Amino acid sequence: MREGVASLLTKRDDIEVVGEAAAGEETVGQYRRLKPDVAVVDLAMPKMDGVAAITAIRAEFPSARFVVLTTYDGDEDIHRALRAGAQAYLLKDTGRQELVDTIRAVHAGEKRLPRSVAAKLAERVLTVDLTDRERDVLGLIVKGLSNREIGEALNVTEGTVKGYVNTLLAKLGVRDRTQAVTVALKRGLVRL
Repeated sequence: MREGVASLLTKRDDIEVVGEAAAGEETVGQYRRLKPDVAVVDLAMPKMDGVAAITAIRAEFPSARFVVLTTYDGDEDIHRALRAGAQAYLLKDTGRQELVDTIRAVHAGEKRLPRSVAAKLAERVLTVDLTDRERDVLGLIVKGLSNREIGEALNVTEGTVKGYVNTLLAKLGVRDRTQAVTVALKRGLVRL
């Protein structure tokens, strides 16, 4: 995918591809060395994901500009990327011209979100945020742990875990743990 995007962009007279990276840490290093006007970043990268790479780069280069190009379309993924400093968020099924136009727009200082991405982000605004502990419990539910096992892992009582699970179910608007896992994965709240 990376090579295809690079090939597409090199065919444009006003765009120069100055580097490529396959992993998050490599992305940060390449950015330091090359200081591109706009970086196109995927969220799914080994060792350090795209959000962590964007965060690290923006800490060092506050005016850095990013276009996220990814398959992740969960509202939490979009929110995390934009909060980290991305100016645009595109899905990998985006058309060639839209990608090129978005890179040009971000270079010009604009922000871009396709309607489908903006709609997902709007859904997030309408939902209740989870606390860090609730996210911990949700992550362990996704791993298939029982309430007793979650309690042992978090050093809390099984009764406390039951309280967290009931709160999670209510906040996610679901009836059971299976639905909670489905919603959590769909929204990008957790990863397998």
